[in-house]
Amino acid sequence: MKAIIELSRKGSIFGAVAKQVAGSRRGRTPDYRLSFESARALFAELTPARLDLLDTLRRTGPCSVYALAKAAERNYSNVHSDVSRLEELGLVERAEDGMVSVPFDAVEIRFPLARVA
Repeated sequence: MKAIIELSRKGSIFGAVAKQVAGSRRGRTPDYRLSFESARALFAELTPARLDLLDTLRRTGPCSVYALAKAAERNYSNVHSDVSRLEELGLVERAEDGMVSVPFDAVEIRFPLARVA
């Protein structure tokens, strides 16, 4: 399963939800979709540091936030904040024992270029 992060116009979230539902009806695990209205909003949430954390966490495997901070060679407080936001966005999962993990094999960031008339 992969996470697809994309730009979409306001109100077009319903199309993304319909794609997820259609995929689950066919018996396969649907890809996770996360939409933003602008590149500015996308990169305000998915900073380079947060994207690096996703990569480090995927390579490290399930671990505590403290272990992730050590693996990423970053301040614990900043990593904790970033993991909390990534969890809110659905890109990180937290188990009952507090271990965090990335449930995706890949993250794709898509944004279409403007069409030329």
